[in-house]
Amino acid sequence: MGLFFLASISVSAYANEVEVVDVQANQASDKTWRFSVTLKHADEGWDHYANQWQIIAPNNKILGTRTLYHPHVNEQPFTRSLNGVKIPADIRTVRIIARDTVHGLSTKAVQLELSSKEVKKITLNLKKK
Repeated sequence: MGLFFLASISVSAYANEVEVVDVQANQASDKTWRFSVTLKHADEGWDHYANQWQIIAPNNKILGTRTLYHPHVNEQPFTRSLNGVKIPADIRTVRIIARDTVHGLSTKAVQLELSSKEVKKITLNLKKK
């Protein structure tokens, strides 16, 4: 299952999509990165919850994935971290996208400038191949 996405200013096609509301990233002494990502989603229980977020390079390569194994119904928004993310030295920005068990990948994402730590909300136009 391949996915193709472009940043755009379109309106989200789905209500109740998971939203990335904040990202913190720090580079460790071994040159890997730690990402702490805050998500907001109307988790309803095991049938509909935010179950993953990904760090995506400008060339659409997935650099890191954090799987969420249970709903966070009473913990919104919530933050989870991922350590040891290898990011090539030539990459200056990454996108953080999330998914839930009903809608799949969300159109609500963020772009992170690694050097300045600036977080910019973006909307993705997702198309399944």
